[in-house]
Amino acid sequence: QVQLVESGGGLVQPGGSLRLSCAVSGSIFSSSAMGWYHQAPGKERELVAQISSGGSMYYADSVKGRFTISRDNAKNILYLQMNNLKPEDTAVYYCEANYWGRHYWGQGTQVTVSS
Repeated sequence: QVQLVESGGGLVQPGGSLRLSCAVSGSIFSSSAMGWYHQAPGKERELVAQISSGGSMYYADSVKGRFTISRDNAKNILYLQMNNLKPEDTAVYYCEANYWGRHYWGQGTQVTVSS
């Protein structure tokens, strides 16, 4: 049984930081490409950052230089360090595992950036 559980969301002021975590149960983590997506109200879900099983990283242009994705294969946890947050980063953030073409999703965690 594969399960992804996100945590770390919350309310933060513009310019602040948050670190999201995604704990993955099951034996797929180290072999999976992992990603963070976000979905704002009324908008489609978008890829924010991705890290391959080998550690190669991709970032959406909107978060380059502000967000850092990382993974701990020993703990089966995916992270997203978010710095210099902006109001337009407000969204539900989802963790995704791509295991040999099979996609697994977490339930999401809300991030709200507001003064």
